[in-house]
Amino acid sequence: MTDTLTKAISKDGKFRAYVVNATETIQEAQKRHDTWRNSSAALGRTMIGSMLVATSTLKEDEVLTTRVQGDGPVGAIVVDADAQGNVKGYISNPHVSLKAREDGHIDVAAAVGTKGMLSITKDLHMKEPFTGQVPLVSGEIGMDFTYYMAKSEQIPSAIGVSVFVTPNETVGAAGGFMIQTLPGATDKDISQIEANLKVVPNLSTLLNEGLSNQDIMDKIMNGIEMKYLQDMPVQFKCDCSKDRFSKSLATLSKDQLQSMIDEDHGAEAVCKFCGNKYEFSEAELQKILSEKK
Repeated sequence: MTDTLTKAISKDGKFRAYVVNATETIQEAQKRHDTWRNSSAALGRTMIGSMLVATSTLKEDEVLTTRVQGDGPVGAIVVDADAQGNVKGYISNPHVSLKAREDGHIDVAAAVGTKGMLSITKDLHMKEPFTGQVPLVSGEIGMDFTYYMAKSEQIPSAIGVSVFVTPNETVGAAGGFMIQTLPGATDKDISQIEANLKVVPNLSTLLNEGLSNQDIMDKIMNGIEMKYLQDMPVQFKCDCSKDRFSKSLATLSKDQLQSMIDEDHGAEAVCKFCGNKYEFSEAELQKILSEKK
């Protein structure tokens, strides 16, 4: 099974809708970062929200970075996503597992915190990147992305993000949806969507039941005829490389490089996003140092 994001528009042109099954993508993130229950849900939801914003607002080779910084124990969450459905992310404290909420769901707000900011920086290949920033309104992530879309993008939207974590800490299902209101939508049309969302079960429940993206969209958009536009693959993908880390090492001072050679006899660089390790020998560090001179 490959993770897929489905794009559609209502036949009357009043709504755009996106549904993504990101189960394998979030499973990969959980494995790479060894995240525990609350950290898995917080990181996974942020990755799914970032994918939805990226694929709906970016052009081909543009990239965005989402930062969620709340006052909860997981610390900062950082995610990169692009228009092609590629996403990567990390969380400052991967080992957070808290008591479930009274309804049995993972308490993401307690892990993320309710005071703080969600910011999205877009690299649109202009002189300066564009950054939109909003205060956290719930810490549950979905509502925070919804608030960001209304305030920073001026696109009234409904965003739902869901990560189901099994008792043995693996990710059983993960996905999300976004509905964007277009200029022709009336209050009556919007009320219909709101009524649908009140009765639709949790997204990870629907994914666990084996529903396809189109099945889920039919439930969310019940009563509104949709025209399906595209199914696109999404995946956890990191673009780190030894060459990229070599360039980073070259930005260090000569003294720092020399002490790595003298004291550590080499260096190990670890990618924060994917956990890949890159070893640099004394000779390789010496070469970087001599090129600086």
